Amino acid sequence: MSASPVKPTVTEREARQVAEAAREQGWRKPSFAKELFLGRFRLDLIHPHPLPPAEDAQRGEEFLARLRDFCETKIDAARIEREAQIPDEVINGLKELGALGMKIDTKYGGLGLTQVYYNKALALVGSANPALGALLSAHQSIGVPQPLKLFGTQEQKDAFLPRCARTDISAFLLTEPDVGSDPARLATSAVPDGDDYVLDGVKLWTTNGVVADLLVVMARVPKSEGHKGGITAFVVETSSEGVTVEHRNAFMGLRGLENGVTRLHRVRVPAANRIGPEGAGLKIALTTLNTGRLSLPAMCVGAGKWCLKIAREWSGVREQWGRPVALHEAVGAKISFIAATTFALEAVLDLSSQMADENRNDIRIEAALAKLYGSEMAWLMADELVQIRGGRGFETAESLAARGERAVPAEQILRDLRINRIFEGSTEIMHLLIAREAVDAHLSVAGDLIDPEKSLSDKARAGANAGVFYAKWLPKLVTGAGQLPNSYAEFKRNDGVDLSPHLRYVERSARKLARSTFYAMSRWQGRMETKQGFLGRIVDIGAELFAMSAACVRAELLRSQGQNGREAYQLADAFCRQARVRVEELFGRLWTNTDDVDRAVVKGVLAGTYTWLEEGVVDLSGEGPWIADATPGPTEQENVHRPIR
Repeated sequence: MSASPVKPTVTEREARQVAEAAREQGWRKPSFAKELFLGRFRLDLIHPHPLPPAEDAQRGEEFLARLRDFCETKIDAARIEREAQIPDEVINGLKELGALGMKIDTKYGGLGLTQVYYNKALALVGSANPALGALLSAHQSIGVPQPLKLFGTQEQKDAFLPRCARTDISAFLLTEPDVGSDPARLATSAVPDGDDYVLDGVKLWTTNGVVADLLVVMARVPKSEGHKGGITAFVVETSSEGVTVEHRNAFMGLRGLENGVTRLHRVRVPAANRIGPEGAGLKIALTTLNTGRLSLPAMCVGAGKWCLKIAREWSGVREQWGRPVALHEAVGAKISFIAATTFALEAVLDLSSQMADENRNDIRIEAALAKLYGSEMAWLMADELVQIRGGRGFETAESLAARGERAVPAEQILRDLRINRIFEGSTEIMHLLIAREAVDAHLSVAGDLIDPEKSLSDKARAGANAGVFYAKWLPKLVTGAGQLPNSYAEFKRNDGVDLSPHLRYVERSARKLARSTFYAMSRWQGRMETKQGFLGRIVDIGAELFAMSAACVRAELLRSQGQNGREAYQLADAFCRQARVRVEELFGRLWTNTDDVDRAVVKGVLAGTYTWLEEGVVDLSGEGPWIADATPGPTEQENVHRPIR
């Protein structure tokens, strides 16, 4: 019989242990980004730039052509924004195109696109309407298809993948009203009952949940005889008795997003629908996201391309003081930033995606960096576009059109992009996730030294292992190819643009980054995990260095193919110069910052020391709890689920 879930009470240490257990522990394949954080600039892992097989490229280009025609003729973005809903005929049209099955193998009725072309398709659809891009991404990147592709049984693939490829929309249900990035407190339960599990709980922010036919649900199986227990993944039919979509959420942006609150009350799920073993749910979720996260920067690249187009067209015709605003340095710097950053983001995305397709490299850090860097930089580019447009940037497209001007939705793209810094791991969580992977080598050899629960003999053994590791590693951080004037000479062209100094800078900075990390670990030891400001800057430096590397490699690829090579070198050079300024600032802020005083102020804020500062305003937030009640039980709401057929 089902039982009411009890919200777990966990300590900080227990929560970290749950997250650590879900990590993919080993490194069976090389990783460019992992090596970069260790001070080793392995250019050979990304250069020459890998390329897709010709047949994959042809199939991808043919689909993109059909998709572009659909986006240009069948999608009314203004209507979606106005009505806050994607018309059923648009979603059905995408189904007919096969867009639901872009990443599903052809033997299950999908298109079998590579990650590279899947991302190009998302960028294209996302430029037509970001909510549509989010629908397709949530369905394929984190919904039913990807977990089944990686962990499903053959029976599960045969049963569900053909449906997902053509007709059924899927959603991923992990977050709960009081559980976000701390899954150790997950409260939704899955109690074994014969050949079934009985699910009870409430899930929040279920993207696609309002229209989904199939759900991936994360629920906690209680430990019992014959059951290992733990957080477990299930495929659930939304039409099952006891599944209720209680509310469709509305947001600042992505107004067409079908995102809701889903209640599960005594929902019977066959054991055959369990994905993987009991207790493997978080590992499945994290592994799925290793490549699933690439879908979000794909749409950020699309946004950057659109921002560049509008900035170019507008700033060439808008005049101030006798000349186009683009020729004023203050505006020109913004346009240069948008152009160079869009080039770099596309370089990061295509490189990471091609490496995912080839499966020769472990790209968990690269994908996470792409998500982190893409979401942050796309937001900045959109903000700069709004500034370039001035008052028209703040005005809605509908208002612009009503008074006879081009309906440029600059303010909308700013709203739509804002969620990307939160979706699929907030920037703050991404900093911690990437930092954990970046220091993995150190923790592997010296982790027991700083673990207060380890015995003296464990610490002594760890000390010996650490001594051997650091005796070999530290001397390699002193000198390297970045100090040799002729290193990376293949990136020096005869047309005046030379990218080799930037690659030498990356090599030197990677060693400096590794030395900084080692010094911090030596200084703070077990307290290192609490230094989130420092760790965030370490990760941001690594992201910039990765982007610089990708931009240079992409420029050389385009030059070798005769595709705008000279212009690509110019953009890569501009980006690297801009990135170097940011890197130098971040290095300075590693040790010169306000982290300590910030902590003191925060303690004062929480203690009520500064409540006098809040006087003189009206609080419009209204009444009600900060977090809605998620007590399991039968629904008291109307079911707003609406499957699209």
